[in-house]
Amino acid sequence: MSKVKFKLNYKGVRGLLLSSEMLGVVAEYANGIQQRAGDGYEVSVYPSGKTRVNASVRAVTDKAIKDNLENNTLLKAVR
Repeated sequence: MSKVKFKLNYKGVRGLLLSSEMLGVVAEYANGIQQRAGDGYEVSVYPSGKTRVNASVRAVTDKAIKDNLENNTLLKAVR
């Protein structure tokens, strides 16, 4: 067997994780979760510090908050 050495390009990975393409991928997943969860949920996509982009989906209406508390709607919507 041959030994293969692999050296990760950390600047390249950081650039990928902060890119607009990755922002689009993260936003697409978050929007899918929001659609499966139903009305009353909000998506926000933002850069998280210096390393990557993040997205969050949260309940914003009273009805959605109650639904999420009783049924774990967001957790089930992640699939």
